[in-house]
Amino acid sequence: MAGVAVSLSRMLKRVGYGAAVAALACLAQPAVAQVTFGSPGDPPHVALGAGAFDVTPSSSSTHGGTAAEFRGEYRFGDMFWIIAPFVGVSGTSDGAVYGYGGFGFDINFAPNWVLTPNGAVGYFGRGSGTNLGSAVEFRTGAELDYRFADFSRLGIAVHHTSNAGIGKHNPGEQSVVLMYSIPVR
Repeated sequence: MAGVAVSLSRMLKRVGYGAAVAALACLAQPAVAQVTFGSPGDPPHVALGAGAFDVTPSSSSTHGGTAAEFRGEYRFGDMFWIIAPFVGVSGTSDGAVYGYGGFGFDINFAPNWVLTPNGAVGYFGRGSGTNLGSAVEFRTGAELDYRFADFSRLGIAVHHTSNAGIGKHNPGEQSVVLMYSIPVR
């Protein structure tokens, strides 16, 4: 049984915790009539967030560890069918900075709950914190939001960031961030 837990842990690190959450949400099989994809009626958003970076630090790491993370994104809304591009920047209390761009898509559960699986690629400068092994880093994950009547959203984002093996060192990191998205009209 311990071998299964170790294999599951390795799989989660490779796939990313956010992607695993999205897969589990899809397996929950809510009423089909309540699930829709994309949010064509939603305007673009400016999203701001704060949370924790590297919430599961590697025991072999001599630098870094969990740090505060602050994030800002511009989300363009559905532009390519249900696909919504975004650009963003995040920084940590250890001086790391990550500028990125990517794509996501909304999965709407009833009128107010939205799960947004997403992926991005960008430039990572480590500061004095966790060494992710490369200047080019990939981020995958998902955000679960409550959408208010004015189209603003409040939710939690869970992401895994790693260099996908393009560097010799690839510890990866997980972040959990509380996000508030403000519609731009």
